Amino acid sequence: MKAKHWLAALGVSWLPTTALLAQSIELGNPIPMGFYSDPSIVKVGPTYYLVNATFSYFPCLPAMHSRDLRNWRQVGSVISRPAQLDFLGDRMTRGLFAPAIAYHNGTYYVTCTLIDHQGNFVVTAKNPAGPWSNPTFLPDVRGIDPSLFFEDDKAYVVYNSDPPNNKPLYEGHRSIKMIELNPSTLATVGEAWIVVNGGVDLNKKPVRIEGPHLLKRGDWYYLYAAEGGTSVNHTEVIFRSRAALGPFVPYEHNPILSQRELPKYCPNPITSAGHAQLVEGPDGQTYAVFLAVRPYQDNFYNTGREAFITPVEWKDDWPVMNPGPGGVQYRYRASYPEVKQPGARPQSGNFGYTLTFEQQLDPALLFLRMVDSSSFFLSKAKGLTLKLKPKTCAERGNPSFIGKRQQHLHGSAETELTFEPRGEVEQAGLVAFQDEKHFYYFCESMAGGKPVLALYKSTDAPNTMTLLAQAPLQTAAGKVQLRLLTEGDTYGFAYSENGRAWRTLQDKVDARFLSTQTAGGFIGCLIGMYATSGGSPRATLPPSSI
Repeated sequence: MKAKHWLAALGVSWLPTTALLAQSIELGNPIPMGFYSDPSIVKVGPTYYLVNATFSYFPCLPAMHSRDLRNWRQVGSVISRPAQLDFLGDRMTRGLFAPAIAYHNGTYYVTCTLIDHQGNFVVTAKNPAGPWSNPTFLPDVRGIDPSLFFEDDKAYVVYNSDPPNNKPLYEGHRSIKMIELNPSTLATVGEAWIVVNGGVDLNKKPVRIEGPHLLKRGDWYYLYAAEGGTSVNHTEVIFRSRAALGPFVPYEHNPILSQRELPKYCPNPITSAGHAQLVEGPDGQTYAVFLAVRPYQDNFYNTGREAFITPVEWKDDWPVMNPGPGGVQYRYRASYPEVKQPGARPQSGNFGYTLTFEQQLDPALLFLRMVDSSSFFLSKAKGLTLKLKPKTCAERGNPSFIGKRQQHLHGSAETELTFEPRGEVEQAGLVAFQDEKHFYYFCESMAGGKPVLALYKSTDAPNTMTLLAQAPLQTAAGKVQLRLLTEGDTYGFAYSENGRAWRTLQDKVDARFLSTQTAGGFIGCLIGMYATSGGSPRATLPPSSI
């Protein structure tokens, strides 16, 4: 499959900002756009590195670089080799949860949770671009969302865990624990202890305190975490102590970030804000990078949990996230200059670009559960060539699929397909993919011995799809252009056989079917180039060219 275009346009109205400053930069939300969940950030000198959760996609945990908190370039992935991890057999919404990045004495550390398997681990590197080490698992860190805090020659893991004596007082009752870590051997030291039980006020039965970080500023140690779960009741709360190990006292005006008070019919809402991390900006001011979502209707969204930024004010030695009137804004003006990165693709606002697949894959492209380097080829003449594999995206394996996050509520993606199917089970095209049971497949295939374009909708039954629309093609061996339109709560599917005249195969297809609200889980949609022989292991099949 030879990808011709990946185009997108943002469908929101920007909110007004203050007057431009002599040296100023506009920080646009989200940063970056699309399914970049569970953000964690570290500043090393003048440079920022951001990592995000990828769940069961591969490569995992993108490492993004910036000098100004606006322009981001992916420099690598923390998990990039199948020898480190793979997720075969896992649902797409499982895998890796909530990474956290830290830096100490010349070494970068990422902690993360491999859910359903060995649990929490740490990897290290001298350069965020890699190579990163194989995971060292931490069997005594029993919980999720670990992060590291360094002080002098000591390190501590802070994480979400069971309540005292593993006896919850109510549903959602959790705790925050700490345990010492030897930064040289990556082995835990001694026993873990509870530093927060339940949340800010145990009498109010707070739920799901998670994603904790520990920060020292002046003489205070600040422990902050998400509370309320990652949906519409998500918030960020904070505690502080004069000692790194506690005891920690909650801020009397918690939460320090919340979007749950927004009016129900707020235009272009940003909701579910929490899972934050504080960082010093280039201007010396404090900023928070956090998780939030952009629903297009009620709580329906297809772009997943995204990374946002907001300035932070310090009030009586407490950090309070200052989103502005009406809540978190889509843009902020900061008083420092922009630092662009040559070759970096745009990540926020209105943008469009083309991927040509001549030498190497863009690092933002993702596979399902692992990478099979024998299943695709790159060349200047043909672009990306995918081999047909019997695996399908309705299964928990590794089909011939290469996808990119849906980054906009309103936008488009195009590809040029050269494919000669030899039967109805052979299919190649574009897939709008949420998970194994929620996707639309826009593909070339055969029907009645003749080439056709077809649009399918997944079902709950294994490897069974419902045909939504079908149209004949002039030839089985020619090129066809495919276009997928994202239009908020609908998708549109169009095609061209000459690159000029476009025909609609189906429009106003329900996008809510691919929303996180419908599918459940924690991930957003990908637009994937996908080819399959539908369960038929026929090695003589020719490759598809997209």
